[in-house]
Amino acid sequence: MLDPAPSFTRRDMLVAGAAAGTVSVMATRARATDGIRPFQAQFPDEALRDLRRRISETRWPSQELVPDATQGVQLDTMRKLAEHWREYHDWRRVEAKLNTLPMFLTEIDGLDIHFIHVRSRHPRALPVIITHGWPGSVIEQLKVIAPLTDPTAHGGQAEDAFDVVIPSLPGHGFSAKPTATGWDPQRIARAWTTLMYRLGYQRYVAQGGDWGDAVTEQMALLGQPELVGIHTNMPATVPGEISSALAADAEPPAGLSAEEQNAYDQLSFFYKHGLGYAQEMSNRPQTLYGLEDSPIGLAAWILDHDARSYELIRRVFDGGREGLSRDDVLDNITLYWLTRTAVSSARLYWENKLAFFAPKNVTIPVAVSVFPDEIYAAPRSWAERAFPNLIHFNRLPNGGHFAAWEQPEPFCAELRTAFRRLRA
Repeated sequence: MLDPAPSFTRRDMLVAGAAAGTVSVMATRARATDGIRPFQAQFPDEALRDLRRRISETRWPSQELVPDATQGVQLDTMRKLAEHWREYHDWRRVEAKLNTLPMFLTEIDGLDIHFIHVRSRHPRALPVIITHGWPGSVIEQLKVIAPLTDPTAHGGQAEDAFDVVIPSLPGHGFSAKPTATGWDPQRIARAWTTLMYRLGYQRYVAQGGDWGDAVTEQMALLGQPELVGIHTNMPATVPGEISSALAADAEPPAGLSAEEQNAYDQLSFFYKHGLGYAQEMSNRPQTLYGLEDSPIGLAAWILDHDARSYELIRRVFDGGREGLSRDDVLDNITLYWLTRTAVSSARLYWENKLAFFAPKNVTIPVAVSVFPDEIYAAPRSWAERAFPNLIHFNRLPNGGHFAAWEQPEPFCAELRTAFRRLRA
């Protein structure tokens, strides 16, 4: 098994640029035979000064004309976000936290892929590769690393331990931006399989939600024997007859159970009110210049991902206590801003040709955890149809789209339970 912290032959500094908003990356080149370079990130002070200046100089729109969010992200929420971002948010704290973790770069299929790799101290740990989505990042999974790798310190048993690999999607965060087309979920799945092979893992599992689910399910379809099971908190389970009714804005098929009717209603709402960002990024991602010129424009675009996540974030900036904090939200948005990945990450929507919620005929063992405030709460009946080898299904009482970030303890408990039977 390859040691991800090899002895080094030479050390150099890679500077990605000196302009404001451009990341300076300190990397150590490892032996040419292993292709894995330790990575640390430090953005220049000027980038942070430029960010605060741009926030201060925001040209604000007029107030929305309704007392709710039906016209979009509300002005009061954005002003509170801007104040906290400008006056109180500490990016250096985030950098310090990231830089305490074993982070690496490795070139796969011509592209530098960034990943976090934390090995458990427990000798029989099960390797898991966890993939974020949009508008997430590796920050979305930081809270689950310690409980998964060190379960005895977090309410679990030694036999529940995982080695954790968390890559950044191409064009997201610290991974390189593709310079040619073709980086769709299938290609990313092949890259992740290469990554796990390069790390020396001969038996592992995978987890994902949002784009992470799309990539994880495509990994399952590659048929590589090393991947023994997957877990998803946003499964692709919507039956064809349901998709057809939703596309036609028709009445749902007769005979739906209460659970199925709830999922239909959630999907119907999302298709009518929540697809604006996805349609723009699928069709014209390059048009989104404003996201890389205005931090407040970027923040509003990210907050408008789905209605339930937005309502949670709005409550947070109103002073409420939720699974996410103000700094959690801004940590993630700031990473997008400083790495200038708003447009490059949006291109994944343009690249994708898969029907996002349609079953993909995954036959290896699958575990599903359903969080009630997800875009849709997948019914057990749909999951059983989509995954003939469904080994775990559970509905959680709380949580939404960003499950690992918002509900890390239940999320980790789900992974422990789901994969227990797949351990060697």
